[in-house]
Amino acid sequence: MSTDPKNMSCEEFHAQLSDLVGSGADVENHPHIKDCDICRQLYDELQTIADAARQMFADQQPEDSLWERIESAIKKED
Repeated sequence: MSTDPKNMSCEEFHAQLSDLVGSGADVENHPHIKDCDICRQLYDELQTIADAARQMFADQQPEDSLWERIESAIKKED
C-alpha cells in the first residue's frame, strides 16, 4: 500500500474515494486523479450520478404552519 497519493494504485484510490468525497477534499486536484484517466472518468461519472440524484430529490421545506399544528395537536391530547 502506498502512502504517497501520487503513487497509489487505482484500488487504493477507490478504497479512499468515499472518505475523500465525504471529507470535502478537493478530489479533482488529488495527485492520483490528475494522472489517472480511469479514476478521473470514474469520479466524473459518480459526480454526474450524484448531481442527478440531488435534482430528483429537491430540498423540501415544511409549511410555515407545521409546528403550530403539531403544538396544537399535542395540547389537545393533554
